[in-house]
Amino acid sequence: MLMFVNIPKPPPRSSAGEGRSLAEIAKQPRFVVAVACGVAAYSMMNLMMTSAPLAMVMCNHSVTDATLGLQWHVLGMYAPSFATGALISRFGLQRITGAGLALIIVAALIGIAGISLWHFWIALVLLGVGWNFAFIGATTMVTHCHRPNERNKVQAFNDFLVFGSMALGSFASGALLVNFGWSAVNEIVFPVALAATALLIWGALRGRSQSPDARVA
Repeated sequence: MLMFVNIPKPPPRSSAGEGRSLAEIAKQPRFVVAVACGVAAYSMMNLMMTSAPLAMVMCNHSVTDATLGLQWHVLGMYAPSFATGALISRFGLQRITGAGLALIIVAALIGIAGISLWHFWIALVLLGVGWNFAFIGATTMVTHCHRPNERNKVQAFNDFLVFGSMALGSFASGALLVNFGWSAVNEIVFPVALAATALLIWGALRGRSQSPDARVA
């Protein structure tokens, strides 16, 4: 399948030193927005995904039903990737990332609305699709925040923050479920996803008010 993928070659790396310091790059508003969206998407998705099969069994659903729900969730995570790039090209990074965060919020709302099998399954599918849109959008935004010779350290720093938050969400998931219940797990999603959405809107409005030259990293 990869033989038929046409990916433009990246620009050659500049040999002019290591570029700007990581602190200077991390202070860019658009980098803050990109990392916030990536952290919110991955940590909240992992928080809900890890708890969901346990919550289903606690709500008297079978292990088979819980397994099937996770299978559909994983399909929702990766199947849209065939179209996500095209959607970003057509509608823009901010809109697709925002749509992903919105789907994660809707998944949490459905999770709170009920504990039937369909509540869990629909929430898991929407959670997967939302993660796909938001995470791919966020990681693409990061590539707009650095120059070719700054790529390695910026991508490494972004991965450290995103996957570190994912690990925290995974570890916190079980404790939240056992001590506070499935509804509490879903409720955590709202402040995190809404804060990332607010930053995304702020970044989009800020970008429109800047001149094209000021947007170049």
